[in-house]
Amino acid sequence: MFMPINLIQYPNCTTCKKAKAWLLNHNIPFTERHIVESTPSAEEIKSFWKLSGLPLKKFFNTSGKKYRELELKDRLKDMSEEDQLALLASDGMLLKRPIVTDGQKITLGFKEEDFENTWK
Repeated sequence: MFMPINLIQYPNCTTCKKAKAWLLNHNIPFTERHIVESTPSAEEIKSFWKLSGLPLKKFFNTSGKKYRELELKDRLKDMSEEDQLALLASDGMLLKRPIVTDGQKITLGFKEEDFENTWK
């Protein structure tokens, strides 16, 4: 079953704009979702995490203001996975973006090479 590609992003984010431009330039249809107005739930984030094969800490936007304000660099290692998932679901600005998925594959952030390998 074909699932459309979902671009979960923050419109003002330059990395998200690059990802969106790449998809448009390669004529790849996608739907858009605002990561703050429609923040993924803890369950969704857990499914993204399992699909990605990446460590959960990779889902945090480590360059974000909120990440620094909450001093997560020092706190994450002592938090349970459930607590980390709940924290990520509590504020879209804590999530690394964009998240691009079709339910079968996922990319986190934007690296042209990853997009070439995953979405072309």
